[in-house]
Amino acid sequence: MYTIFRTTKLIVQLFVASIIFCGCSTSEPFDVLIKNGLIIDGSGEVPFTGDIGIRADTIAVIGKLPGARGHLEIDASGLVVAPGFINMLSWANESLIEDGTSQSDIRQGVTLEVFGEGSSMGPLNESMKKQWLDGQGDISYDIEWSTLGEYLEFMVKKGVSPNIASFVGATTLRVNTIGYDDREPTAEELEQMKLLVRQAMEEGALGIGSSLIYAPAFFASTEELIEICKVAAEYEGMYISHLRSEGQNILESLDELIDIADKANIRAEVYHLKLSGKANWHKYDKVTSKIDSARSAGLHITTNMYTYTAGSTGLDASMPPWVQEGGYKEWARRLRDPEIRRQVFEEMTTPSKHWESLMQDAGSAENMLLIGFKNDSLKYLTGKTLAEVARMRNLSPEETAMDLVIQDGSRVGTVYFLMSEENIKKKIALPYMSFCSDSRSSAPEGVFLKSSVHPRAYGNFARLLGKYVRDEKVIPIEEAIYKLTTLPATNMKIKKRGALKEGYYADLALFNPNEIQDHATYDKPQQFATGMIHVFVNGVQVLNEGEHTGALPGRVVRGPGYRNKSVNNE
Repeated sequence: MYTIFRTTKLIVQLFVASIIFCGCSTSEPFDVLIKNGLIIDGSGEVPFTGDIGIRADTIAVIGKLPGARGHLEIDASGLVVAPGFINMLSWANESLIEDGTSQSDIRQGVTLEVFGEGSSMGPLNESMKKQWLDGQGDISYDIEWSTLGEYLEFMVKKGVSPNIASFVGATTLRVNTIGYDDREPTAEELEQMKLLVRQAMEEGALGIGSSLIYAPAFFASTEELIEICKVAAEYEGMYISHLRSEGQNILESLDELIDIADKANIRAEVYHLKLSGKANWHKYDKVTSKIDSARSAGLHITTNMYTYTAGSTGLDASMPPWVQEGGYKEWARRLRDPEIRRQVFEEMTTPSKHWESLMQDAGSAENMLLIGFKNDSLKYLTGKTLAEVARMRNLSPEETAMDLVIQDGSRVGTVYFLMSEENIKKKIALPYMSFCSDSRSSAPEGVFLKSSVHPRAYGNFARLLGKYVRDEKVIPIEEAIYKLTTLPATNMKIKKRGALKEGYYADLALFNPNEIQDHATYDKPQQFATGMIHVFVNGVQVLNEGEHTGALPGRVVRGPGYRNKSVNNE
């Protein structure tokens, strides 16, 4: 009798569990039903074939759902079904103002763009707004916000396809409070910076982002960074940094990040970890050993990267920071002074331990590709190397760089060839590595054709899954998906995203693992990746059979310190 009772009880339990698992009767249609896909859920565990039912913006059910129906049904046979990818360093903060569809990233499965490498879209004062308006290039817009939170809300109201999130930029905090001067903040100014951090964290910032090779960020001391990071740590925020050096002084710069993490009691991440310049490629083991030691000591240190051997920034990264003090106008004024030009030329051609020269790391002006001009009269130089332009002008590369900065009214977008392919593969395999494009998200049309881009804007994530996972088998696909989704979401303490789980937001990427492929090259960078078939953001389809639907369902994703309880904290 007892055995019959236990058996009956077990059957009832299984029946109840099946009802809970299915969320409801399978006779009630899901909004979206994805069937027969190879589900790689972001955990790093072994994939399995199954179905996913979506209701509104949420994953309702994952499993075998025979007989289930959906208002929209997708047969995912032969496709990987993964969480939407997280772009840990995106410069789509302005390109999405121009075009909210985020074509180049959506077509690679990116459903969350994370901004804030040093500079963020707030907090802005009136002087900063004027400078930004004066400095706008191909993309122009009115600045209708002041705080970082107001910017994020502005973007969602305007309409964007991906979700968006941001760190508050340490450079932005400094400019807002101190300006572009090379000096320490006063006690009052430091308190004001802390107040701005507190405001940004309560508005949903993920933490503090720095970019320390550039002026005026270069002028900030370690102690200043520790103090503002202590405030972010109160809100469980994160510190993420473009190190003060990625080349000659990379070990010392990594020590600085670790010191900040330790003294501020904050999680820390290295933006686009690299060993810049051939003379530094051999330091890979020392760099990773230092990170491993810090992690073993209990510090939460992680990294991200892009999947290319060239970086992209401006000609400012080839000139000493002191000449840039005061902002662009002062920089250009100094470069017109013959005596200062001679001094800058000397420093640009002399190795220094005091600042990072990407021109020297590149080894030659032949390894510097000019891709972004503000001045229409100079756009014909797009795609030429600095060496080519120097020969055209019968000048040295250093003099040419100085002239271009003056003539263009900008720092001039530049690709620098800096890294080794061997180290790229080693970095991909690091257990704490996530991924970023370090670029805007755009499309090969309209205003975006006025300048070129680094191919990572169109191919970074597809390149990982095609070249490095499928073709070269550097890591297995389930590990790659983990590093594109759950790992970064966990590092940033983002809720209900970055994994395929019941109750999580329905951000999904469905792709053909045999066909996912990047096509962008340095010569022809504005070419979409292929092989991504369907993408959903908050349960809304933004990519259908490889074509954008035009939907703009993106939302603000906020950090753990968000304080407005009247709004859903994502």
